[in-house]
Amino acid sequence: MVTSIETGGAATIGGRCWWFSKNDFLPEESFKSWSNYFKALQESKTRLNDRLLARSLDDTELNQIRCRSHHSMKKTLTWWDLLWFGLGATMGAGIFVLTGLTSREQAGPAVVLSFFASGVSALLCVLCYTEFAVEIPVAGGSFAYLRVELGDFIAFIAAGNILFQYIVAGASVARSWTSYFATLCNHSPDGFRIIVSGLGENYNHFDPIAVAISIIIGFVAIASTKGSSRFNVIAKTIYIIILLFIAILGLMRANPNNFSDFAPFGVRGIFKASAVLFFAYVGFDGVATMAEETKNPGRDIPIGLIGSMVITIFLYCLLAVTLCLMQPYNMIDVDAPFTMAFQTMGMNWAKYIVALGALLGMTTVLLANIIGQARYFTHIGRTHVAPPWLATINERTGTPVNATIVMTIANCIIALFTDLEVLSNLLSISTLFIFSLVALALLVRRYYVTGETSEFDRNRLIGFLVLIVGSSVATAVYWAVTDEGWIGYVVTFPVWFFATLGLKMKVKEAKSPKIWGVPLLPWLPSASIAVNVFLLGSIDVPSFVRFGVWSLILLVYYFFVGLHASYDAAKDADREANAVE
Repeated sequence: MVTSIETGGAATIGGRCWWFSKNDFLPEESFKSWSNYFKALQESKTRLNDRLLARSLDDTELNQIRCRSHHSMKKTLTWWDLLWFGLGATMGAGIFVLTGLTSREQAGPAVVLSFFASGVSALLCVLCYTEFAVEIPVAGGSFAYLRVELGDFIAFIAAGNILFQYIVAGASVARSWTSYFATLCNHSPDGFRIIVSGLGENYNHFDPIAVAISIIIGFVAIASTKGSSRFNVIAKTIYIIILLFIAILGLMRANPNNFSDFAPFGVRGIFKASAVLFFAYVGFDGVATMAEETKNPGRDIPIGLIGSMVITIFLYCLLAVTLCLMQPYNMIDVDAPFTMAFQTMGMNWAKYIVALGALLGMTTVLLANIIGQARYFTHIGRTHVAPPWLATINERTGTPVNATIVMTIANCIIALFTDLEVLSNLLSISTLFIFSLVALALLVRRYYVTGETSEFDRNRLIGFLVLIVGSSVATAVYWAVTDEGWIGYVVTFPVWFFATLGLKMKVKEAKSPKIWGVPLLPWLPSASIAVNVFLLGSIDVPSFVRFGVWSLILLVYYFFVGLHASYDAAKDADREANAVE
């Protein structure tokens, strides 16, 4: 049974009627009138106590919450689609830029070890997401997982960062798309941007091409998820052929002597580079939101998510080896490593191949990004933390049209005029913060079940989790404030190790996965927490200040809108459930 969302007025655009009214955005009882709203504000403390640690249920997310959309998403995806979406979401232009930066300034030829280390770190996150996506195959991704295990409030804070992460990432990729397109057309990277002298330095390069490509990708995402998958497979196949062509061409000119000084910056340099390269693997979390459209989640999701990450790790390491064999690490160009490496060999035409590969890579990243954004926003709208109008699924296409349009508009606004360099580290904090929460939530899921886990085991679980997180934070801080010290790790690593061992030996596992689960529990989720928190230690302090400001903005919205909307929706759901009984 599908619960319809109340509608009122209509606006006609292009011959089609878009129905909406105030009730589509704020239909809850608290917003029916000003007197109701003021009464709700007066009850904020009671409502906060009710929602702060309120945990949803798997069945609630899978059925009751999902049925708040007008129609169901179409289950058309298989492991093949998810595998290619995983490649499409992860592999963009980063390999063409980050490899040069990290090999020349941080790791040398040992950058291949950095790629492998960061890839394994990302794989740990993928494993956590995979178990959740198999058990709770809904469009909400990590938002739904956190609602079930860590509660409504934590899920909301994560949701705000998820949406910020996707909007900034989408806008950034769109602007990079313009730069590579200009290069392909023999123009400077800023050649197609419009400079507006009256605006600030970081906001005066208008980018209409970034807006255009975002809109085109938005229309593709709206039309059909299966159609989007076909487009993604074609574009990504060409992209991978280009990568293999670059690797083969480069290895034909390889000089093994370039590996003679393999790790000129030492172990610390390898880990510094790994912290940067981790973000070349980000994007897989958006694929988890497609679980609701997957025919056989128990089989397709593990193959698709894990398989795509393994392939990505292999290709990244292959290209890293290729670049460092083509040139000595101290001669690699930071901004255009592959292009300049080929030019030194007299192959100036190769820059067009590189630019085309980057364009194709970024196009699929944009597509996977907007698909993931829309599905996150759809499920957030279902919970009424965001306007429920966003939860609507189009009957014909089976896609979240409203959410896709809204997120496309947001991407376009930021991509049009904003230089995103100032926001890049803030994006990194949001990503790592969410990954850490998902790994933490998985440990809670496996070791705590309300009404079954004893109070003694619950307290032990809390203690061990505090030690795991605390030791991870201490390791990250020590890494950030020291250059050559090691004594701190002698303390923090054993604390993490024995806390994880204690969780394994002293706390009874409360729940086993029904179909597919993360192996080596609790070691892999605990390691994922440690790695993500450690990577946070490589980010500058001003970015954490901006993260704090953004979180404060989220809290203001939550206390004045989200709290009351989700409280009313939860109470309405309880009344409906009691009436059925």
